[in-house]
Amino acid sequence: MFRRPVLQVIRQFVRHESEVATSLVLERSLNRVQLLGRVGQDPVMRQVDGKNPVTIFSLATNEMWRSGDSEAYQIGDVSQKTTWHRISVFRPGLRDVAYQYVKKGSRIYVEGKVDYGEYMDKNNVRRQATTIIAGKKFLGC
Repeated sequence: MFRRPVLQVIRQFVRHESEVATSLVLERSLNRVQLLGRVGQDPVMRQVDGKNPVTIFSLATNEMWRSGDSEAYQIGDVSQKTTWHRISVFRPGLRDVAYQYVKKGSRIYVEGKVDYGEYMDKNNVRRQATTIIAGKKFLGC
């Protein structure tokens, strides 16, 4: 009963060696991130290599949990981990709104994609950077 639809879905996401040899098939993939957190610094606008400007700011997200032996988790220490994300906004309308209205301490929701890159620092040392490139959705909460 469910066999045919399941096989159709699997074939969309799994590419076999024989299919590669006989025809060029484009795979579908997904690179999407959703973040809700607090802005760590006021946005700055920069131009990258004389191209379009970009608005950049940091965003903090928190993860909290209780540790303890109780099943109800009523007793125990509360632990927290903060993760910092570098947000880059390239879209012209969105970039200007972010630069004008986002302020340090604001709570915002960002939807975008993860980008991994490299850059040279002031001492000509190659560094790796992970950036969230903001997409269409960007809301103040």
